[in-house]
Amino acid sequence: MLTRRSLAALAGAAALALAAAVPALAQPIVIKFSHVVAPDTPKGKGATKFEELAEKYTDGAVDVEVYPNSQLYKDKEELEALQLGAVQMLAPSLAKFGPLGVQDFEVFDLPYIFKGYDALHTVTNGEVGKMLFSKLEDKGIKGLAYWDNGFKIMSANSPIATPDDFLGLKMRIQSSKVLEAQMNALGAVPQVMAFSEVYQALQTGVVDGTENPPSNMYTQKMHEVQKHATVSNHGYLGYAVIVNKQFWDGLPEEVRAGLEKALTEATDYANGIAKEENDKSLQAMKDAGTTEFHELTPEELAAWEEALAPVHEEMAGRIGAETIAAVKAATGTN
Repeated sequence: MLTRRSLAALAGAAALALAAAVPALAQPIVIKFSHVVAPDTPKGKGATKFEELAEKYTDGAVDVEVYPNSQLYKDKEELEALQLGAVQMLAPSLAKFGPLGVQDFEVFDLPYIFKGYDALHTVTNGEVGKMLFSKLEDKGIKGLAYWDNGFKIMSANSPIATPDDFLGLKMRIQSSKVLEAQMNALGAVPQVMAFSEVYQALQTGVVDGTENPPSNMYTQKMHEVQKHATVSNHGYLGYAVIVNKQFWDGLPEEVRAGLEKALTEATDYANGIAKEENDKSLQAMKDAGTTEFHELTPEELAAWEEALAPVHEEMAGRIGAETIAAVKAATGTN
């Protein structure tokens, strides 16, 4: 693991490189874009598309280097690396901002707060999304775009059709107090763990199960080590494309304009393929036959919603009742 000293050294080197590159633009400005998932996921493909378009729209003034699969930093390291300038761009899951002190973003973790992509996009493409991004700026972070992954399913090595089936199961989650409350509400034991470590933990029985959109589950081969899964669509997993604010503000205006154009198009592309990729991944896992998939009946869905509803009220003090109310107003939910 990188120490603060080594990260600071990298940050210093990055600052010198930017200072040397910006005035003359003799050398391309390097943007290290780090993320923790596979290149063939919606986020991975979005990052690659941004790399291609950024270099095109800045006429080669920028060199985007994409590092997938936690090649540079794991979950717990990447935000600190961005703040120190050791990496310029990330696309962390929205849950990552809670531990940073911006708990409002944990509204996206609330179970069953979004009834599909249309409701979700009224938030991410609207004023609520902008308001949330503004809360990152005093952390030295500039929010640029929201990228979808998809709606999550539950998996485990035992059937999980009803809330009672979760009793005592060790379930891996991201670092999120909301997700902890969600698992506690189901009677499960939440286990915070880096994404890169989940497959081995499932394989060895360190944890019994987890939650993921199908594309993450499939590309990480988790279906090979999970006997059961339920298509619950209980929660959303999305990302925020963010940059080091000082780096971004220091870019020449014409370069920043080119990057904004590239990111707009890459966002449309990434979000356009997210549902398609998840549908394909779910079918591929069904075809593999290693995991038995359960579709919730209307009665089972109602039981899940009832079991998880108290999480909204329980987390209001942490997330902010006003933020939760703003999201529900935007989506038209109760």
